[in-house]
Amino acid sequence: NIPVGIIAVVVVLAGLPYVRSKASWRDIDFWGALTLAAGVVPLLIGLTITRDHAWTSPQVTGLLALAAVMLAAFVFVESRVEHPIVPLHLFKNSTFTVSMVVGFLTAFGMFGSILFTPLVFQGVLGISATNSGALITPMMFGLLGASTATGFAMRRIKNYRFLGTLGVAVMIFGMWLLSQVTPGTPEWHVVADLIVVGLGIGTTFPLYLTAVQVALPRQFMGVASSQIQFWRNLGGTVGSAILGAVLANRLPDYLTTRTAALHLPPQVIASLPKTGSANAILDPTLLAKLPAGFIQAIRLALSDTLHDIYIFAGAILVIALVSTVFLKEVPLTGAAAGRGFDAPPVEVEEEEREAVAR
Repeated sequence: NIPVGIIAVVVVLAGLPYVRSKASWRDIDFWGALTLAAGVVPLLIGLTITRDHAWTSPQVTGLLALAAVMLAAFVFVESRVEHPIVPLHLFKNSTFTVSMVVGFLTAFGMFGSILFTPLVFQGVLGISATNSGALITPMMFGLLGASTATGFAMRRIKNYRFLGTLGVAVMIFGMWLLSQVTPGTPEWHVVADLIVVGLGIGTTFPLYLTAVQVALPRQFMGVASSQIQFWRNLGGTVGSAILGAVLANRLPDYLTTRTAALHLPPQVIASLPKTGSANAILDPTLLAKLPAGFIQAIRLALSDTLHDIYIFAGAILVIALVSTVFLKEVPLTGAAAGRGFDAPPVEVEEEEREAVAR
């Protein structure tokens, strides 16, 4: 990643035009950033430790309570600072609100497919890590293809909000397909499932970004873009924590069930780590010492666990699916009656009044 990062830095320095701004460090919302971090960090830790702590344990409830208090403080701060990280008044715009909700939930589901797909290939199908990475790549082609096609289709379809509905529905179908994978599933079948998920993800990416940009005054275009990325990142982070907890909680139970049916000597069963960590269970050194039947039981247990994860992610996406139909379509041609990219700039006060009015 370092060489790629260096190339990106060079391209930005060489090609990104300098934009003069009157902003200063005094305009940075430090208190908002502080309270947001103080709320999100304990939230993620609290969700993550549920893999080895009960939901009602003092550790989990304490962290979640702290997160709730700090996130409430974040909302309080954002409602009073001049340049907030999250401008709360923008949520009065229904297009903005729906786009943020859908972005959060689809990112939740997207990370469900990306984060756990290596376990499908390596843990369930027994494919090497190198080949596993190569087999994930086609999903990105589906994403890019659908993203490009959606950009063209939006300007030609009046009710373009249903493109988002279709995209999320395709994602849900892809999640269901992935939930059906077993150790006997062909590799190409899983690759096809991932392409389906990529097509769904790619449909939603440009649609909601464009919808938000044209629904808000020009002054808020940068804010709109950053907000949808912010909520996507947050959804992916929360989704990773929750789905990781599902993995850690369900895998030991499925392992116990699958291995008990083998009636193996107790010392063989005892050699398996008593953990929900898939990495520990799939340790090559450990697998080399286990009989073939035991390894097959491990793969079946992983398949059962991943089934639950993909079904859970799909259920979250159902909420996103319902949310998509509430998107208020703003005409893209002319960008909402003169608020396009070529429209002359207007005063900030006027734009804020218009945003609140929406």
